[in-house]
Amino acid sequence: MQEEGSLFLIEEERIKKRVLELALEIEKDYKGKKPLFIGILKGAFIFLADLVRFIDMDLEIDFLAVSSYGKFTESTGEVEILKDIQIPIKDRHVIIVEDIVDTGLTLKYIKDLLLSRGPKSLKICALLDKKERRKVDIDADYVGFTVPDRFLVGYGLDMAEKYRNLPYIKELRD
Repeated sequence: MQEEGSLFLIEEERIKKRVLELALEIEKDYKGKKPLFIGILKGAFIFLADLVRFIDMDLEIDFLAVSSYGKFTESTGEVEILKDIQIPIKDRHVIIVEDIVDTGLTLKYIKDLLLSRGPKSLKICALLDKKERRKVDIDADYVGFTVPDRFLVGYGLDMAEKYRNLPYIKELRD
């Protein structure tokens, strides 16, 4: 990570290295198990794809799409399920894959929803963590980077559906 002037940036190579480290940690923790990775759409799809390509084990993938932002840059706190998972999770080892943990409101809702469905275990893997913005008590079990309270785009993160395709993460300014 670097600050160019005062512009926050995580370079592509640094992301690749950290995603590999997370994959190896997850692979070690789930040895002999068949985890189900649930990617939170749309932001986590690039991170999830890169993460699972580094994991050499039997696994499954599903997706959950939620909205708490609408067209705003601040979470409304109300979560709407846009697409539910298709694979049953009862008695499964589940890993939620999220792009960024911000206030934690949406992730707490997702975690509580999935826990109510009876998984054997449930962990959270987040690429980015904005701890200083947390409004509820929730932490990821696997974290790529802890980041400052800035509006970030790239590597799946967007602003009005733009910038997701950038291979790096950068601060977006007005």
